[in-house]
Amino acid sequence: MTAPLRLHYAPDNASLILRLALEELGLDYEAVLVDRKTRGQTAPHYLRMNPNGTIPVLETPDGAMFETAAILLWLADRERRLLPAPEAPARGRCLTWLFWCSNTLHIDLRQSFYPEKYIGNDRAHQAQLRAMLRGRLQNDLRMIDTALRQAPALAGGDQPTVLDLYLPCLLRWTKLYADPPEAPWFDLAAYPALLHVCQRAETRASTHAAQRAEGLGATPFTAPILATPPEGSAT
Repeated sequence: MTAPLRLHYAPDNASLILRLALEELGLDYEAVLVDRKTRGQTAPHYLRMNPNGTIPVLETPDGAMFETAAILLWLADRERRLLPAPEAPARGRCLTWLFWCSNTLHIDLRQSFYPEKYIGNDRAHQAQLRAMLRGRLQNDLRMIDTALRQAPALAGGDQPTVLDLYLPCLLRWTKLYADPPEAPWFDLAAYPALLHVCQRAETRASTHAAQRAEGLGATPFTAPILATPPEGSAT
């Protein structure tokens, strides 16, 4: 590797969360494009690093890692930033919501984006799944907004946490890919704590670096538009 860390990414994919973390931590890393148009994530060399064939992968001096939340936890503990220390009382709550983002909100969004992977190619069945997921997503958003209002230290403060990196990306994708123009349902302003997190995220240098690298537009989290990356494709 030409840098201590190598991020295998596609624009505006889950790798965006890790780019934000690497930038926030000021770490030296190399970004390596995974070409989704040619299904680079299924190439043999990529599958040797991540047998799931999903993006991202982070190559480290200790080997390749996959799974976004696991990589975030590894980076945060390595750098002693973005998470409370292991002995801190707030540690458990922050980890709970980090893995909730990964295992609940992110999974519900992924099923909404790719219903064919979960229920087949019948469009009526896909529509039924998306309708069910709309209700789940609305509940997810109410749940995390309430959690942030009850425990403001989780995200949105002066010192960013892993949730300040993960949540804005999930909300961006909710608007772009789970909120159809013909039947819109998602209004970020209805979730004041989440809106605050997104507004704060747009002021950070890490976000500005990601905007330039991946073509995310001027307001990537509060009023997102489809990415226009200088290389590669988001889909």
